[in-house]
Amino acid sequence: MFDEAEQTVAAEPNDADNAEAPFALPDTGLPDVADPAPCRPGRKPLPAHLSRQRIEYDLPEEQKVCPCCANALHRMGEEVSEQLHIEVKASVLQQVRFKYACRHCERHAERTPVITAPMPAQPLPGSSASAAMIATVTAGKYIDGTPLYRMAHALARADIEVGRGTLANWIIRPAQLHYSRLYDALRTTLLSQQLIHGDETAVQVLKEPGKTAQSTSYMWVYRSAEDSPEPVVLFDYQPGRGQQHPQAFLAGYEGLLMTDGYAAWRTLEGPTHFGCLAHARRAFVDALKGMKKPGGRAAQALEYFKALYQVETLAKADLPEGETRVDYTYRLRQQHSVALLASFRTWLDEMAPQVLPESLLGKAVAYTRNQWMYLSRYVGDGRAAVDNNVIERDIRPFCTGRASWLFADTVAGAKASAMIYSLMLTCRACDVEPYAYLVHVLTELPQRPPDADIADLLPFNFARRRTSTDDAV
Repeated sequence: MFDEAEQTVAAEPNDADNAEAPFALPDTGLPDVADPAPCRPGRKPLPAHLSRQRIEYDLPEEQKVCPCCANALHRMGEEVSEQLHIEVKASVLQQVRFKYACRHCERHAERTPVITAPMPAQPLPGSSASAAMIATVTAGKYIDGTPLYRMAHALARADIEVGRGTLANWIIRPAQLHYSRLYDALRTTLLSQQLIHGDETAVQVLKEPGKTAQSTSYMWVYRSAEDSPEPVVLFDYQPGRGQQHPQAFLAGYEGLLMTDGYAAWRTLEGPTHFGCLAHARRAFVDALKGMKKPGGRAAQALEYFKALYQVETLAKADLPEGETRVDYTYRLRQQHSVALLASFRTWLDEMAPQVLPESLLGKAVAYTRNQWMYLSRYVGDGRAAVDNNVIERDIRPFCTGRASWLFADTVAGAKASAMIYSLMLTCRACDVEPYAYLVHVLTELPQRPPDADIADLLPFNFARRRTSTDDAV
């Protein structure tokens, strides 16, 4: 008995013969785009910003004699080789507050006032964890993907006994006390932007009321445009995949919304919807992989996608003088993409009755035709994205970490994870080192009242301030 996939491929009639039929993309004058230069292999020098510690090796005095004539040698240079060196060392910070009393009152008054020097508010009052320790644990799990039990074992090797529950508290409590303020401010920023990407991915929560430990919950992910001057990536934990979740998160939003073909997204009435060209392309890539021979009709479809993406590459190149990026992108799309899409739609309509609906190629054709209104809409707006690749790249670290820590124990932990991944991936989008950012906000936020302005602590503003400081130096 044949495998079902083999039956599907075998039943695809004469695909190789169809490939011999005349096929050409419309000539829109689209120039060829050069492939990026390959990376050169080889060892790179160690970063110049790292401090250097010299370890010097000299000859003994009795060897500083010429072996040829026995006269004294003089130093004429040095040979330097460099090694990367890292020390991981834990220490204890003693917060010492001096106390003062009045000697006169001690002798003559019934009560002696004692005045203690104040100290800055700590990220976790009463906890033994400093801001740096909290940041280390947080970055270890959410950047490096290290589960908490492994961190506990690593600390135990240094004779530092910290339980996994304590480590979890060092993650959840700062999220509730501090990160939530940043998260809310980032959400306000995101909803003010012209374009939002949306996607969702699964997560397992063991102790969720009304659900079994084996059930699936979701992280709904939202992101600003790739070229946004204020990049934002937000994860929103929800117990399900229903339409009410994006409707609540994006309530009142009337900008551009780029998503895949999942129907829940399309129920939002405020935004203008756009479809992901990369999703459609992947369907044809899968169809091509399923063919017995290379080429054929799936390869023809991929030629259309290649040309459409060449237009987008050209739109990201140097701007003509006096033209904005949005206007330039719109002009190129009108000049090239409109004709390419019209030809592609004709090709899809011709292919639809010729392919088996249940074959990989048939499904690719059907998906693209069904989503056509959303897939082709981007040509009418120079601000619009063509695909959801940027948010899929942001979800990838979450998926990698999930493969390591597997699940969240509680809803509180899942919500904390959503906030922390939001901060970490927004840092990445802003080119901000996440550990340094966490130490800064964990030190600074406890000093600010709940209603204080914290805009300067958002990652994109933190990055600008660091850049201006570096320029001043």
